[in-house]
Amino acid sequence: MENNKINYVEFKARDLEKIKTFYENAFQWQFTDYGPTYTAFVDSGLMGGFERFDGPIVNGALVVLYHDNLNSIMDIIVAAGGQISKEIFSFPGGRRFHFLDPTGNELAVWSDKS
Repeated sequence: MENNKINYVEFKARDLEKIKTFYENAFQWQFTDYGPTYTAFVDSGLMGGFERFDGPIVNGALVVLYHDNLNSIMDIIVAAGGQISKEIFSFPGGRRFHFLDPTGNELAVWSDKS
């Protein structure tokens, strides 16, 4: 994994079983479930996942970058004009935060380092 590179893409889905069946049948993607609200996929060209989401899906994709030092890159993003939209939180496999770029696009940065 390299700092500052797109590493993962996350989509929203109302029905995880239905979405898994679709992508398995259409594209042969393989899935790993992480509880009742998240499933990750491989064999797509880029690792990613689907998060169960009950609200309206406006922009269903979340691009996730990697960095080995979340605090450092968070400071750099803010200094460059970005805005933190979700503070650092833990999830199975690491920690991440979300930010808005100057035009309002939401992205995330994750790390497997403490």
